[in-house]
This record gives sequence, C-alpha cells and structure tokens, in this order.
Amino acid sequence: MKCEPMNSSTMILMILICGMCAGCMETHLEEEEKISVVVTIPPLAEFVEKVGGYEVRVMVMVPPGADPHVYEPTPGQLEEVSHAMVYVKVGSGIEFELTWMDNLLEMNRSMLVVDCSRGIQLIPSGDSVSSSFDPHIWLSPRNAQIMVQTIYEALIFLDPEHEEYYEENTRSYMAELSMLDEELTRIFSRSPGKKIMVLHPAWTYFCREYGIQQIPIEKEGKEPTPRGIAQVVEQARLYGITVIIASPEFNTESAEVIAREIDGRVILVSPLEKSYTQMLYRLAQACMEV
Repeated sequence: MKCEPMNSSTMILMILICGMCAGCMETHLEEEEKISVVVTIPPLAEFVEKVGGYEVRVMVMVPPGADPHVYEPTPGQLEEVSHAMVYVKVGSGIEFELTWMDNLLEMNRSMLVVDCSRGIQLIPSGDSVSSSFDPHIWLSPRNAQIMVQTIYEALIFLDPEHEEYYEENTRSYMAELSMLDEELTRIFSRSPGKKIMVLHPAWTYFCREYGIQQIPIEKEGKEPTPRGIAQVVEQARLYGITVIIASPEFNTESAEVIAREIDGRVILVSPLEKSYTQMLYRLAQACMEV
C-alpha cells in the first residue's frame, strides 16, 4: 500500500494539535501539584489565595448567594472534599459546619483541618438557633489578620519548600488588612456610638471594633412579628435611621416594609462576599449613610 506524503498544511496542523495537547497536559499536571484546599465560605477563599498564591487550588463549599444555615453540598463538592489535602473552616459555630463537618471528615480522614477561630475572642450571640457564640468572626479586619496567620502556618507546615513565598504573600496581605483597619477606624471616629439598623445581626465583630451599635430586625433567626416591626420602626425614627443594611442571602421583605415606613431604603451588603476589603468598605459607606 502506497503512503501519500503529508502536505505542509497537514504537517503544521499536526504540530499545532500536538502542542495544544502537551500544553493541556502540562496545565493539568501543574494543577495536580497545587495544594488542594476546601473552605467553607468565600471570604476564607480570599484569605487562602492571598497567602497561597499560585501554590493552592481552592474550592468553596457555600457559594456566593447561598445561605450557610441551610445549604447542602453538591455531589461534585463532596467528591472534591474526598481528595482535598486541607479543609479551612471558620470554626466559630457557623451553621454549615455544625451540620456537615463530621460527615466531611468521615469522607477524608487524611485531610488536615485548619480552625480559623483559634486565638479569636468569640462574642456570645444569644442566638439559640445556631450556637452560643456569634459565628461571624471574619467580619473584623483584626480577626481576619489572626485567621490569615493561622492559614499561613498551615501552609508552611504542609509545604515548607515554599515558606518564603507564603511569608511574602502573608506580609503583603497583612499590610492591606492593617490599612483597611486604620481607614475604618478613621471613618468611624467621626461618629462615636453610631447606631445602624440591620436585617440579620451578622456585623457584631465589626461593630465591636469600631464602636458601633447594630439594631437587628431579626431576633434569634426569626422574622419579626407585626408588633416587632412597629418597635423597630419606632427605634429607627428615634435615632434618625433611614438606611437598613440587609444581606442578599436572606429574605429582605421585612426590611423593605420597615424602609417604607421610615421613608428610607435598603442597602444590600453580603457578609459572604469574597472581595473582603471591598465588602467592608461598602459596609462602611452604608453605615455612614444611616
């Protein structure tokens, strides 16, 4: 059988295909060599990526827009957990972890678990629905620095070869968080004892740092009764509040009702947003509009 010689166009096409395949294989191998990290919420993903940089591959369990009180992981997420090297948890009693953490550990007993609440002073919540402490520890930039340090220590334990790289990344991000804290301190020093109205009382740690009092519409995770709405409206009028800060993960209907009663408006700020500094600057702006 006579073989026909390949023309130049065919040869070029073959070379391009081989090159693309080799590139795909190289990219796949690079991904496989990274430390696979699972985190509970998006802000933790930012913390891990800021420290780990190119050496980590991060998967978030509770995606943006989901409610961590009721979210259930997908089969794909559970598969990812079964192969992960590290699980970075909030550790302060967030509902998703209370419900799922034991099951996730059963799926992967060799996975290192990093508790980001270590070294943080927890605030009692009085919320019998979830835990005895307020779980939203990441919403204080000072707490965030402690959490980032914990993540850094975990990564150098797993990957001491890249310690200098992780240290440089951590130092850079710590400086960014310190600058954020200084700016927020400056902003709120102009309005000591400021009061803000919130739908869900997620901002306790933030408020503690900057001398703010949050007035929640929800009580122990429950929607307000008509009498409760009337009381909140009275408080808003008493303190001259015209803005209600709400989380898009929750039903904002009661906040909208109250906003209409006080001729105000609702501003949405998600405590689960991945862009951490941007989220807290937007919260500060909303607070100053109150």
